[in-house]
Amino acid sequence: MRSQLLKTGFIAVSLMGLFACENTLEEYNPSGLTSETVYTTPEGFETLVNAAYSYQRWWYGKEEGYNIAETGTDIWTSGAGEVYRDLTQYLNLQGSNTALTNEWREFYAAINLCNGGINRIEGAGLSAALRPVREGELRFLRAFYYWHIVETWGGVHFTTTETNGIVTTANKTPVETFYNQIFEDLKIAVNNLPATQPQYGRVTKGAAQAFLARMYLTRGMNKEALEMAKAVLEGNYGYKLEANYADLWKMSNLKSKEVIYTVDYSANLALNDLANSTFNPYGHSRGSNNAHLLFLMKYDDRPGMTRDITNGRPFNRYMPTRFLLDLFSADDARYEGSFMESWYANSNTLPTGIAKGDTAVYCTKLDIPDAVEASKKYQTYDRAEIYLADGTVKDNLRYPTLSKFMDPTRASLNEAQSARDVFVIRLAEVYLIAAEAAMQTGDLAKAAEYVNVVRTRAAKPGKAASMQVKAADITLDFILDERARELAGEQLRWFDLKRTGKLVERIKKYAPDNAVNIQEHHVVRPIPQTQLDAVVNKSEFKQNAGYQ
Repeated sequence: MRSQLLKTGFIAVSLMGLFACENTLEEYNPSGLTSETVYTTPEGFETLVNAAYSYQRWWYGKEEGYNIAETGTDIWTSGAGEVYRDLTQYLNLQGSNTALTNEWREFYAAINLCNGGINRIEGAGLSAALRPVREGELRFLRAFYYWHIVETWGGVHFTTTETNGIVTTANKTPVETFYNQIFEDLKIAVNNLPATQPQYGRVTKGAAQAFLARMYLTRGMNKEALEMAKAVLEGNYGYKLEANYADLWKMSNLKSKEVIYTVDYSANLALNDLANSTFNPYGHSRGSNNAHLLFLMKYDDRPGMTRDITNGRPFNRYMPTRFLLDLFSADDARYEGSFMESWYANSNTLPTGIAKGDTAVYCTKLDIPDAVEASKKYQTYDRAEIYLADGTVKDNLRYPTLSKFMDPTRASLNEAQSARDVFVIRLAEVYLIAAEAAMQTGDLAKAAEYVNVVRTRAAKPGKAASMQVKAADITLDFILDERARELAGEQLRWFDLKRTGKLVERIKKYAPDNAVNIQEHHVVRPIPQTQLDAVVNKSEFKQNAGYQ
């Protein structure tokens, strides 16, 4: 049986036509060429690099990536439309999980392409000025993909050699080996990459530094993490926090100065590979960013409501835990900047006493007295109707909805694609990396200073003072709470809990629906069964401990 681990060189070439988009990475299709021919021409090598970027789209803005990176944590649980409950609620999670199988396949294809490019760049005919930049990009991408692999599956297959032909064996490599290569690649990327790139979506020096700071933090190298975060914060890159948190999520503001690294989707949806038998052969639907579908509650069957573009197409996949909603104080503008609680009547058939534009449905994290609820003409779903007393979910159809990723610019109400870019690294995260690293090195005052930069921006008008924290407030749990407030939904949470050793603890404490089946071995995911079936060295390459 053919191995699913690595694509052959020829297949890698056939996928080169995938490219980032818009005005970013231009498409070039070297149809019919061999990998050797493509690697040795500047035009072909450009296509290789473009293709190496494209694999990010299998994770960022896609349902599989959200399920693996956000759900099954302390802040998200299953909505009624959940597909991968085995990931979210650890219900007999095994190597048969389709999301894990897809991501494994695509990440290793990406690694193979990066390996080929890095090892053959000398003969690509690139100019002396361009060659180190392209190597820096490929080094960053290899580190980026290997981070996803090693954190998701642990010490699995590792190679820096391009694969050409059928592979029937795989190795188990220590996690430290992965990170040694990640650090080596990122240091080269930092040295090689320019501060700006002519094409939006390409990695820059600042992005490489920010990701390196995240990697240092992941490995407990706190002094190095702080120094690298400071290099970003104090560098002359032009990064700047948005004055208003909610402005980050406007479709008119996708090129925000707060964004350090992004996965760029095209406004021309035809370029995002919704249905493409060559570049998208596995039936992966919703080619563009589909985050706008996933966090929406079911609103379009409520009296006075019908589905529309403004309120979105509700897949009802994920809902917030009560714990997440409670993290936001009344002075924190990030709650209103992240969640919506009110739906306004838009139907031609309206309940008595409600006109178009009036509130039709109200879902809140607060308790509403019964007498007040009874006095309202619209439907209400308060805290006690959404959650039981112990925090488990009572109603997984109606709840405050994450609105960060909604896209009212879609052409039709059922459009599943969005041109929204995915913000992979934001300046706010770098401040929080610096805060955590400073805390871990014992400088609580400096940690509070970094946190307060983020919290000052988050404060409602006139509430900045009440949002400030003191050195004595800074703990690892506080930092994780702050990261939840700032970064909820941004495909980081599972990694945050894992790297801090808090995954099982905080799920058991704060996410009762996810806690029922969680076990210690769930800190790594099961290797896809297709991979285990494909290798011939089954005695060496075994399933991760705890899985069948």
